[in-house]
Amino acid sequence: MNYVRAGVDIGATKTLVVVCDAEGRELASASAPSQAHRGGAAIVDRAARLVRALVPGHRVLSGVGVGAAGVVDPADGTILVTGNSFTGWAGTRVNAELSARLGGVPVRTENDVNAFLLGELSTTDRHVLGVALGTGVGGALYVDGRLLHGGGIGAGEIGHIGRHGPEPCTCGQIGHLEAYASGRSLSRRYAKATGRTRPAEAVAAAAHDGDPAANEVFADAGRFLGDAIAYAAGLLGIESAVVGGSVTGSWSLLEKPLREALAEQPLLSGAPVEIRLSRGGAKAVALGAVGLVPG
Repeated sequence: MNYVRAGVDIGATKTLVVVCDAEGRELASASAPSQAHRGGAAIVDRAARLVRALVPGHRVLSGVGVGAAGVVDPADGTILVTGNSFTGWAGTRVNAELSARLGGVPVRTENDVNAFLLGELSTTDRHVLGVALGTGVGGALYVDGRLLHGGGIGAGEIGHIGRHGPEPCTCGQIGHLEAYASGRSLSRRYAKATGRTRPAEAVAAAAHDGDPAANEVFADAGRFLGDAIAYAAGLLGIESAVVGGSVTGSWSLLEKPLREALAEQPLLSGAPVEIRLSRGGAKAVALGAVGLVPG
């Protein structure tokens, strides 16, 4: 039998599916809008259609791993909490509902940043923080060789801790990292400073052109990201962090203030946290999700 596995990344903007063979080699991928505001059934329908379209008749789908936006109960794949980028997603039983649409194929679901981090680990990693800078800011923790979920199922959510300033966060609280380092917040803060509404990519272009307001927005994002990583690493004994997501396309603007913040707050060893960029790019979550199911 020619067995394949699928990895699904369900985000606020798009759903991306990657199909791999039993050895983890990518065979095909496809994406489509997530239907994020049409409710859980529509979101799962979209994922199922993408998976079915990518698995040819001579292959057997052995399992599906899902990296889903929101707080996820890893025991059964239920979405517990979501931000305002989704409507009707909380309460969705992803494992059961996606499996039913795919003829009973086993499905395992994790938070999307947990899946991202699992896909980024090397064979020698034991203590790693994962940070995803996209529409929001997500985090994941791999400590003592295992993924941490925490009693509240929200371990690693670095985007929603701290008080970095007075900006409002999407969760309804104030000053969280997501209010400064997400793509949405970069755009919002630039508009607040200048009166000009631009997407994060355009704000980055303005910063490269010497726009002081744009440079300040990115400097704050990098510095506060460094502070948050330093706090997490110091508390948990984490030696390295992997950073990914669409905002890292502007890494040249984030890196200097990030590393300066880390240098000011070294580990007890005296060394700063090691930072590396994601290797998986836009497919990082989906490729990590493939590893959630046996080969």
